[in-house]
Amino acid sequence: MVKIETKLPKENKKKRKKKNAKGARFTVFLVVGILLVFALAFGYWAYRTVMSPNVTTPDGKEAVVFIPTGSNYDDVQNILDESHLLANPKSFNWVAQRKGLPENVRPGRYVLKHGMSNNQLVNMLRGGLQSPVNVTFNYIRDVDQLAGRIARQIEADSASISELLHDQDYIGEHGFNGFTIPALFLPDTYQFYWNTDAEGFVTRMLQEYNKFWNDERKEQAKRIGLTPIQVSTLASIVNKETNMTDEMPRVAGVYLNRLKNNWLLQADPTLIFALNDYSIKRVLNVHKEVESPYNTYKYIGLPPGPICIPSIAAVKAVLNAEQHHYFYFCAKEDFSGYHHFAQTHAEHNRNAAKYQQALNQRGIMK
Repeated sequence: MVKIETKLPKENKKKRKKKNAKGARFTVFLVVGILLVFALAFGYWAYRTVMSPNVTTPDGKEAVVFIPTGSNYDDVQNILDESHLLANPKSFNWVAQRKGLPENVRPGRYVLKHGMSNNQLVNMLRGGLQSPVNVTFNYIRDVDQLAGRIARQIEADSASISELLHDQDYIGEHGFNGFTIPALFLPDTYQFYWNTDAEGFVTRMLQEYNKFWNDERKEQAKRIGLTPIQVSTLASIVNKETNMTDEMPRVAGVYLNRLKNNWLLQADPTLIFALNDYSIKRVLNVHKEVESPYNTYKYIGLPPGPICIPSIAAVKAVLNAEQHHYFYFCAKEDFSGYHHFAQTHAEHNRNAAKYQQALNQRGIMK
């Protein structure tokens, strides 16, 4: 058998190799091109997912989301789902997972703006960039009522605040007791983070108290023979005697005159506090018999503590009390809220008779 060997010309081999090389390069370029297209498409999608607006608020206004203490990422998702603020919850979850939000959930009050991107929202939640709340309180009778008012504005519940303010060891460490603790609080508007707990609230109030009672005000109190707590105690009585800020320094002056002369204060609001009956409109002789350290018809000097949480205006009125020779005052018969002031008991009786007659005419007997 004869073996026939066929040989291609060298020129044809070179052409074939060149053709194969070109094909290989084309395939590589094609694959790279396809991958590049996919990469660009994915990059564009990822950019849109991360940076495009995803928060939609009603009427384009700000919306508030509360993340309670102890919440996990599932809770955050449920809160956002129930709020219906995300146009695409899945895209938010995709970004949140990649930016580590599930491991960095922070409680608080968060303000979401219309048009926020997933990136902005995740950064805000992950960083705990919450917006503070304005906490306001005034016209407060006692610390239990205060606890209820505050609990409606921050995360701490009223029971935890009230319990802390009745903890004798805790308040004792800060110079207060069960009678004097209302003096700690200065009614105003303060900014707090929503997730503030009971101790955080009281700590802030202690800071505000110490800021208010600076050396100058302590010296003012000393000049009138009172401690800061005694100033607040007297201010609480002034607060209950008149709502007229311009009249408060004169009312305070009457009580300071009585204190200096070792008189009974004979302040009707202290009887109402002692009786714990705030429906009383007309104090009668029978009310003056109540056995209580707050009965200023029986016991000389200030009661053991404030009968309400006094306003800052009343505290300042005591510190800047009007110097005069009045020892008596009585509500005006026109029910304007202002008072007649008198230096003598006889003059006071005449003023009191006018007011009692006005009460009788209106049928106010108790």
